[in-house]
Amino acid sequence: MGSGEGKIVCVTGASGYIASCLVKQLLLRGYTVKASVRDPGQKTQHLLALEGAEDRLKLFKANLLEEGSYDSAVEGCEGVFHTASPFNHDVKDPEAELLDPAVKGTLNVLNSCANSSSIKRVVLTSIIAAVTYLWHVISKTMAEDAAWKFSKEKGVDMVAINPGMVIGPLLQPTLNTGAAAVLSLIKGVQTFPNATFGWVNVKDVANAHIQAFEIPSASGRYCLVERVAHYSEVVKFLHQLYPSFQLPKKKVFYLQILKHYCI
Repeated sequence: MGSGEGKIVCVTGASGYIASCLVKQLLLRGYTVKASVRDPGQKTQHLLALEGAEDRLKLFKANLLEEGSYDSAVEGCEGVFHTASPFNHDVKDPEAELLDPAVKGTLNVLNSCANSSSIKRVVLTSIIAAVTYLWHVISKTMAEDAAWKFSKEKGVDMVAINPGMVIGPLLQPTLNTGAAAVLSLIKGVQTFPNATFGWVNVKDVANAHIQAFEIPSASGRYCLVERVAHYSEVVKFLHQLYPSFQLPKKKVFYLQILKHYCI
């Protein structure tokens, strides 16, 4: 067993990309994990198949916009990892689809934490703003800002983790933003973005969350980037791995990509 033996923690949005890796590492360290998801019967098989899940993983249904929805999930926990936040490029109603769930959802989770006497620390998953697009950036920025104000008012010990473009092994059956970005380059597109991002491995992001909880002196915000690379470098690397693939050779200005998401 690892450092988490006998300890109970909660992971919100547990079926997501970073969260799934986090749940895996927590279980391997001996933690008992109370995992909240929107629907325990959907897209959770990869969690139930994890080593240690049979004895130490418990699924809870929770809704970001439902006040008190996380009370039972955080009850008895020493730490809460709040990763749950909606993300969708094809946004028709930004306030309803992204802003409300991100901001109000974060406050609902923190309120449940503030009402629990067992919780020692909350670790919030945020982003480095440049890693993705428009409304998602706004929603995460607003959610983090609201979380800092609330945690200060209520005396909640909170640490924020802000990763760049996250890539690495996929546990869940859906693509995350980083994997989707790489996949788009090998699906026959003619151009690649004229953009540079900070990239980080999902395993390192998950481990950073755990360290933020376990190390007493951790505080404030931690930005995670392993390597800064232009898309041209990513294309070059992919060409070395898959020389037979038809990879894009021309770059397109990033503002043109942003314009596409504004329409």
